[in-house]
Amino acid sequence: IISVLFALPSLLSVRKISPLNAIRLSFEKSGSKFDPLTWLVYILMAAFVVGFTHLQMKTWVQTLAFTVSIGIAFLLLIILSKLLMFLVKVLLPKSSSYLWRQGFANLYRPNNQTLMLTVSIGLSTLFIGTLFFVQGILMSRVTLSSGSNQPNMVMFDIQKTQKVRIDSLTKAFKLPLMNQVPVITMRIEEINGKKASVDTNNRRAYRNEIRATYQDSLTAAEKIVDGKWIGKIKPEETVYISLDQRYADQINVGLNDKILFNVQGMMIPTVVGSLREVNWSRMQTNFRVVFPAGVLEEAPQFHVLMTRVPNSELSAKFQGEVVKNFPNVSVVDLDLVLKLLDEILDKIGFVIQFMAGFSMVTGWIVLVSAVLTSKNQ
Repeated sequence: IISVLFALPSLLSVRKISPLNAIRLSFEKSGSKFDPLTWLVYILMAAFVVGFTHLQMKTWVQTLAFTVSIGIAFLLLIILSKLLMFLVKVLLPKSSSYLWRQGFANLYRPNNQTLMLTVSIGLSTLFIGTLFFVQGILMSRVTLSSGSNQPNMVMFDIQKTQKVRIDSLTKAFKLPLMNQVPVITMRIEEINGKKASVDTNNRRAYRNEIRATYQDSLTAAEKIVDGKWIGKIKPEETVYISLDQRYADQINVGLNDKILFNVQGMMIPTVVGSLREVNWSRMQTNFRVVFPAGVLEEAPQFHVLMTRVPNSELSAKFQGEVVKNFPNVSVVDLDLVLKLLDEILDKIGFVIQFMAGFSMVTGWIVLVSAVLTSKNQ
């Protein structure tokens, strides 16, 4: 579709060319330049770019930001091209040799392609640079996730009665207990006294189950951005919970809003006491909802344990012992996942480099073709 739209302006301009214009000199004026159909095509091109961008990004803020940024880059390249032609025309010394004067004069001669080439090469360079930038971000995240101080094995569905024995088995293999947290399943029953049947504008909050935890302190991946963190409470005190900031925005709640949770049949009233910024890229357990200690200790729960295994041989032995003694516990070797992800990113990097090289070769072919065409005119 976009190829057809970009080709239409040239095709539409042909329809108004009379046979007599074919033998006229190219520097003669062609009459009125305003063409409603051409401008309609330009509008359709812009609408297609906006629509396709929104289809990929899903949010209008990011869509408009990307589209406006591309438009600004496009205008800056046009201004740069016009400025280049003006400076060459004004500043080129008349005492220069014929070869230099003729070469630079071609930048602003009639029917020159300076504007088109400047914009094309500039936008191509911009997008190629963006591709390499994205590749670098992805590679750095994988490198960070697979660092020597990050866990590479996770065990979940550990029951309360199995927790001590799992800890002992892990220590017997001389493996560190890097992250160990309880997980409680619950649902939101009411928000500020409104149930799902009444709160029609916020049904997303009631639809899915929530995996929450309780802890008395923040982790390295969490930072309070609003409100006050309360890590522990006494019985009969108000339960102040902490929400992930993005999750709070999604369900349209803020500080001091009241949320009633259904913890597998037991209703627990809470108040939003703080909002957290969570680094979800860290290789550890993170939660959208965090309760203070002293509330959910007796609720039905399972535990998640994360550790780091130094090599694949020890990993295989440890997994075998876990499966043998605790058949209900699931074990995930994150090293295998990270290696697979690393291989995928290597292939993506190769594709990016190939596309960048292909674009550069294509650009040089277009440039040489334009030079040869102008040389033979």
